[in-house]
Amino acid sequence: MDARKVRCREIVETDIEAVSELLTRGFAGRTRDYWTRGLHRQREREIPAGCPRYGYLLESAGLPVGVLLLLYTQRTEACASDIRCNVSSWYVEPEFRNYATLLTSMAQKHKHVTYINISPAANTWPIIEAQGFRRYCSGMLFAVPLLSRAESGATVEVVTGSTAAVAGLPPADLDRLRSHADYGCLSLVCRIGGEAIPFIMLPKRMKSGRFPMPAMQLVYCREIADFVRCARALGRFLILRGRPLVVVDANGPIAGLAGIYTETRGRKYFKGPNPPRLADLTETELVLYGP
Repeated sequence: MDARKVRCREIVETDIEAVSELLTRGFAGRTRDYWTRGLHRQREREIPAGCPRYGYLLESAGLPVGVLLLLYTQRTEACASDIRCNVSSWYVEPEFRNYATLLTSMAQKHKHVTYINISPAANTWPIIEAQGFRRYCSGMLFAVPLLSRAESGATVEVVTGSTAAVAGLPPADLDRLRSHADYGCLSLVCRIGGEAIPFIMLPKRMKSGRFPMPAMQLVYCREIADFVRCARALGRFLILRGRPLVVVDANGPIAGLAGIYTETRGRKYFKGPNPPRLADLTETELVLYGP
């Protein structure tokens, strides 16, 4: 194959249908609608100036033969701004695998960006580490929040995309909860006294392993300690909706939470100047595309 016939370029809006078709071939079990919906969500969201909206593709004879999706987000916390990029779905047609490094080199070229990989297959862990990524999450806790210690007087309310205001909740938190409700997440506020504590979760069905039952994935809370405080109230709320388990990113058992910790799945990596924290998967492939 003549390398001059293969080029790497940014994905543009007119590529969406062809990229969806390529990813459908590359990922068994994912439908074309799954990819098209996620790419349309990427089209609508705000991204930092100068960053690609969708990612990059390899092109040969005018057709995409490889793709790497990237989700850029400008993050502002505690007066410090940074750019984060979720390195998402990667696929290259077998006969073009020799050119796959063109994609990875484009994906990690900005030193000021923090890159995260939240869904690496176990067989790729050594490769990711060789690329300079560091682990920030070693596994996950399958928590049964209903079995946790109760916080006196805690209540739970739902936030939707049309919620105008929540007493005691800062505008940034409300915007985050509303936008993720529109993505199909369950956005909640646990109220303890006058304190409003935000949470975002996503329905997740455990299809195999020790827990083949409906669950929720914790997408966001300010800190794990907040989830521990509100676990019993959240557990009562969720079990009425048929979701007894909550999957929580963790680096070991979490004091105050009943559940089982495992490192067989859930490992996550980052590369860049600002290490991510646990319990913040907002604006990632998990919510834009789905579990």
